[in-house]
Amino acid sequence: MSTDYYSVLGVSRDAGPEEIKKAYRKLAMQYHPDVATEDGAAEKFKEIGEAYEVLSDPQKRDIYDRGGDPMGGAAGFGAGFPGFGGGFDFGSIVDAMFGGMAGGGPQRGPRSRVARGQDRIERLTLSLVEAAFGVHTEVPIEAAVLCATCKGSGTADGTKPKTCTTCHGRGEVTQVQRSFIGDIRTTSPCPACQGFGTVIEHPCPDCYGEGRVRGKRTVSVNVPAGMQTGNRIRIESQGDVGPGGGPAGDLFFEIAVAKHEVFQRHGDDLEATIDIPMTAAALGTEVEMPTLDAEHEDCDPADATVTIGIDPGTQNGTRRVAKGKGVPRLRARGRGDLIITVNVLTPTNLDADEREALELFATLRGETGTILPHKNHGGFFHKLKEAFSA
Repeated sequence: MSTDYYSVLGVSRDAGPEEIKKAYRKLAMQYHPDVATEDGAAEKFKEIGEAYEVLSDPQKRDIYDRGGDPMGGAAGFGAGFPGFGGGFDFGSIVDAMFGGMAGGGPQRGPRSRVARGQDRIERLTLSLVEAAFGVHTEVPIEAAVLCATCKGSGTADGTKPKTCTTCHGRGEVTQVQRSFIGDIRTTSPCPACQGFGTVIEHPCPDCYGEGRVRGKRTVSVNVPAGMQTGNRIRIESQGDVGPGGGPAGDLFFEIAVAKHEVFQRHGDDLEATIDIPMTAAALGTEVEMPTLDAEHEDCDPADATVTIGIDPGTQNGTRRVAKGKGVPRLRARGRGDLIITVNVLTPTNLDADEREALELFATLRGETGTILPHKNHGGFFHKLKEAFSA
């Protein structure tokens, strides 16, 4: 051969495919007729393309290295990578320079009908006890499942997909447009078969060629202790089955914790309110408070209640803390606390004896008649008056 293709691309005779492609990209962009202004750029560009066609093809490169004609007697450059006379494969150029971006993406061949399914998110409502201590439950869901009739093939019984007559199984079609540099070819997915290369003429009557149908099934869910609203549980491969019977996506359960009649949750702590009579608040007492544990089926009797001490003179709104009686921490040791707020009840609807006893108590305390605010210690203006009178 008269042309030294290795010299044209500026690579050594033992250069690898990536080195050859890199050299070609650089030179093709330098001498492309759309950007090059120097004389002979078009011929140089054609020569670069011919060198790349030969050296990037293992068979043609082997023939060339042994002194043969890699073009097989074809007339010039048009045999494989057409020049300006025989057409210009714009897709091949862009593929080499930018990694296969011509004509809408790097498909290059028919795409598979089998694909991974989508992930699913389901809402799982739990009681406070279930969220706090964990639970194993069976949850019914509706999702895409494998078609039992065609087993994912999408075809009716006894049939199979046929090769697309538009693209002849390639999954893509090429359009040619004339330009001042020659014919520009662009490749795109075949509109007749949507890029699959085959057409299902007789689809499955149940899934209509999808290979999957909507169906109901039950999923086992292990809820760990300490979950709260907004947490998610991921179960692999339990989402929607993919098109063509492809692998299923993942299934996510988003937790929602229902309100409890007694306890309110704040992080890992529980809060509750207990009502005590005025006399108990004044004299002091103890209250046996049922815990959240008492509602759990595996509760130790010793954990079913907690004793709350009410000191004499306890005021309304006083808070007491029972350490370690809250919610178990998620995937960690320890528990939160149980925080109790005391609500002192004022008696109403007194009968005659109760009223008489309470009036006697008020008399002994000197709390009868009109109550004057700050009677014992005086207000700000009272103290200011006393300061100027001294």
